[in-house]
Amino acid sequence: MSSEIRHDWSREELLALFDLPFPELLFRAAAVHRAHFDPAQVQVSTLLSVKTGGCPEDCGYCPQAQRYQTGVDATKLMDAADVLEKARQAKAAGASRFCMGAAWRSPKDRDIPKVAEMIAGVKALGLETCATLGMLSPGQAHALRDAGLDYYNHNLDTAPEFYGDVIQTRQYQDRLDTLEHVRDAGLKTCCGGIVGMGETREQRAGLLQALANLPAHPDSVPINRLVQVAGTPLAGTAELDPFEFVRMIAVARIAMPRSMVRLSAGREAMSDELQALCFTAGANSIFYGEKLLTTGNPDVARDQALFARLGLQPMPLQCDHDHGIGSGAGGTVHADITAPAPACGRAA
Repeated sequence: MSSEIRHDWSREELLALFDLPFPELLFRAAAVHRAHFDPAQVQVSTLLSVKTGGCPEDCGYCPQAQRYQTGVDATKLMDAADVLEKARQAKAAGASRFCMGAAWRSPKDRDIPKVAEMIAGVKALGLETCATLGMLSPGQAHALRDAGLDYYNHNLDTAPEFYGDVIQTRQYQDRLDTLEHVRDAGLKTCCGGIVGMGETREQRAGLLQALANLPAHPDSVPINRLVQVAGTPLAGTAELDPFEFVRMIAVARIAMPRSMVRLSAGREAMSDELQALCFTAGANSIFYGEKLLTTGNPDVARDQALFARLGLQPMPLQCDHDHGIGSGAGGTVHADITAPAPACGRAA
């Protein structure tokens, strides 16, 4: 299986991969994975929520939207001093990168200096920085970069033609524009989507086509399995077949060979066996700790036990001097630090 970097994937090519017999698809994905990564190493990550709830968007999956009654209360932006204390805890626990998430449609210009203060402070501790704050203007992206931001998360969520069934308050092009602003500012990208929202296989292939045909493959590709939250429009959606989720991981690995493919939201409900299949299919990053944004995540002890059973190791720290896509991702080890109230429903 070729592992060349391509940006011209057709929907038909990706569907043909989805349609392969399951053992053949996993074999091809594993071959691509081994060409770029140690298959026994998994990146472990977490997020710190710096601002929770009250989002004006109508994303059908998101408990952070203020229009839905989900029991998530809005909070103000954390003080920089409190964020830096969390960052110190992360560094003491061995973290190399610190991620901050806020439940905004987009930050106001007056918010940027506050977030920039957090970023600069975290950077001064010797940590890499990443953030997910919603849509950014070109000036905001440059301001965050100037403050020391390394990575920015902004997901496409789903295929272009299914997007309107999930979200009405933000257009697909808005997401593409933010990713362009982030790239133009010299920031690295974390960009993926959510499956199990009622989309078809062709639409899952469409999400991967949109991701793989971006001007640069995302450094990290989070694949989220819908966590159904009571009070959101997508609560009650038929659950995605577990083997279809593994196929999604495998095709993502083949289409974006050098990206970190991350198991994100929904992992709490996955059996150890399903997670093992995902690692076999090319997933090499997880969120680790008690919570992922507004939904649960397997606790640290369970993750450590699973790693031991599978013979997996956390990906060691690496320098990012000479490589492009995916090179910095190997150095991410996030501490188990979650704010008392988690942030935006976007899973990074």
